[in-house]
Amino acid sequence: METLRPPTEFERKVYDALHLIPRGKVSTYKLLGDYISCRSPQAIGQALRRNPFAPGTPCHRVVKSDLTIGGFSGERDGEPVERKRRLLESEGVTFLSDGSIDPKCCHRFDE
Repeated sequence: METLRPPTEFERKVYDALHLIPRGKVSTYKLLGDYISCRSPQAIGQALRRNPFAPGTPCHRVVKSDLTIGGFSGERDGEPVERKRRLLESEGVTFLSDGSIDPKCCHRFDE
C-alpha cells in the first residue's frame, strides 16, 4: 500500500493540465505530455494513477493515442476500465462501434 504524500511538482503540472480538458472531451497521454514538456507517457500514467484528487481532477479524461480507453486506477482491464468508460459517457464522450473514442471528442491543448 502506497503512503499518502503530497503531489510532486511534476504531478501538480499533470493535475493542473487535466483541468483544461473540458467535459465531453478526452486527451491522450502523448498530447498531455507534449503540453507539459514531458516525453514519457509512462510518467504521465504514473502521475494519473497516483491522483489523490479524482474525480475532481479528471484523470479519466486521458486515453491512449489510438483513442482506446487505456487503463484506469492502475488497472488495464476489468471493472476500473468499465467505470472509466461510464464516466466518459456520462460526460458526453461518444464511442465508435469498435470501442474507440470518436476523434471529434479529442481535446488538443493548442486549440
